[in-house]
Amino acid sequence: MFDPENPPEIAATAWLNVKQPMTLKSLRGKVVVMAAFQMLCKGSNNHALPQMTRLTRSFQRDEVEIIGLHMVFENHAEMTPEKLAAFATEHDLDFPIAIDRPGKNPAQDLPQTMAAYEIQGTPTILLFDRQGRLRRHYLGQVDDLRLGAEIMALAMEEAKAPREASIAIERKLHATLSDPHDHDHHGHDHVHGPGCNHGHDHGHAHHAHDDGHVHGPGCNHDHDHDHAPDPKKAVADAVKAQLHGKR
Repeated sequence: MFDPENPPEIAATAWLNVKQPMTLKSLRGKVVVMAAFQMLCKGSNNHALPQMTRLTRSFQRDEVEIIGLHMVFENHAEMTPEKLAAFATEHDLDFPIAIDRPGKNPAQDLPQTMAAYEIQGTPTILLFDRQGRLRRHYLGQVDDLRLGAEIMALAMEEAKAPREASIAIERKLHATLSDPHDHDHHGHDHVHGPGCNHGHDHGHAHHAHDDGHVHGPGCNHDHDHDHAPDPKKAVADAVKAQLHGKR
């Protein structure tokens, strides 16, 4: 398990839409939203990528950086860097996109950044605060209003905010935003995971930042998933899970 307070660096073979490779370290001081996707993933195309485009239009880049991470764990011949570049142009994806570095054996091993972050499928949304800490890890569709509210809350934190300020932000978010699992979800797109059976509708968007990841390699999606903790659970526990620290 990696430390979300010191998350892994992006391992990329190339970047699109930027002149120089980017690093999470160089982006400290900004809120960073990273969308892990595959160009052939229905959920990525129908929701995550349009959402990232909307975010780039909604936030100033000197405060919030939106980046994509293209991580290919299936259909390698159909999702080459050249085809990704054409795809990005066709779909007007003008935000920076990292191409995840393949594992030692691409046919069997997960891409390196995907493995380092224990990402279980696409789309996945990772949200980093100004100090470079990973504060959210969402698998599947995330509501625009929820994600926007969380980005804005992190943007209001100072770059050198003490832990108590981060805890206060988490408490306010916890008290203000409703748990998405308190409501029914309909019509969500597929979430793609390594080795999964995708021949069905996948009806929930999951946020796994409190209780671990939702899918495992080789899974069959036809089962119940663990959800976020009960909203009545002590806020301190959720904050500890977010920041891996103590009050």
